[in-house]
Amino acid sequence: MRNRAYIKDIASYLPAQKLTNDELIKDYPDWDVQKIYNKTGISTRAIAGKNECASDLAVAAAEKLFEKGICKREEVEFLILCTQSPDYYLPTTACIVQDRLKLPTTCGAFDINLGCSGYVYGLSIVKGMIESGIVNNVLLITSETYSKYLHPTDRSVRTIFGDGAAATFISSIESEEELIGPFVFGTDGSGANLLIVPAGGLRMPISQEAKIEQTFDDGAIRSPQNLFMDGAEIFNFTLKSVPSAVKELLKKSKMTIDDIDMYIFHQANAFMLETLRKKIKIPKEKFCINNEQYGNTVSSTIPMAIELEIEKNSIKKGDKLMLVGFGVGLSWAGTIIKYI
Repeated sequence: MRNRAYIKDIASYLPAQKLTNDELIKDYPDWDVQKIYNKTGISTRAIAGKNECASDLAVAAAEKLFEKGICKREEVEFLILCTQSPDYYLPTTACIVQDRLKLPTTCGAFDINLGCSGYVYGLSIVKGMIESGIVNNVLLITSETYSKYLHPTDRSVRTIFGDGAAATFISSIESEEELIGPFVFGTDGSGANLLIVPAGGLRMPISQEAKIEQTFDDGAIRSPQNLFMDGAEIFNFTLKSVPSAVKELLKKSKMTIDDIDMYIFHQANAFMLETLRKKIKIPKEKFCINNEQYGNTVSSTIPMAIELEIEKNSIKKGDKLMLVGFGVGLSWAGTIIKYI
């Protein structure tokens, strides 16, 4: 028997403000509700309030987790927060969250700046910390407010992204088998400009020049302070990287497609996910698409999907789940977990 990391529980939080397809077509009169839904599979997106930041969403998700009674805040030995929309350049937002949650001051805390693959990367870090004996209990939180980066005229991203957070409590247990892992990773930084907020960091600080808006061929208006996504190139990257990552992960785990009980990929949009499912030849009943009511919440889509599938009884004790995240970076990662 060995000390193994496992997911003990998950709780997610969505902001109260909603953006529905009915509201979107008021801004895009040449589209209709059904067209938006057919392209994205999304009906509603949760949107953070003006003064609602990543730390606020993260705290709300963690409080929901503690309210379940499965874990206690005094048990948390380390806090990892995955976000690309931090409250400040510094200090790390995880330190703010630690204080607001009243976690022990003996608790370590740091941020990781990753997007759509961030949850899987976070699990790999936590697994290493627990199974090397550094700690026994870790709180992994994903929290994003991407809506604050979006220009209201840019429907290529506004129809897709929503805000939200998910808190995952990961603990140790004695087990003969691996409960999280193995992992596969990938990075192609040559595509960093395909999904980017150009201004705001030290490479291009906020300035009057960075606020100047331009009109693009698709009619969208953006400034360097807004998020840009080349949807076609991201789609091509996904179709190339994800099937090979799935193949590599199955080989590494000595499994076949049929051995996996549920495939939970980053919930980018329904069209992309369905294309991936068909390309990889995953049975429809084993493939999760469930972001209709919250949209693409970046690093939170996978834990949100797990929580929802558990609530629907689609995931049962003993099931093996394949998790694959992919996107901004360009970056991707996959792992297999056993739900116990």
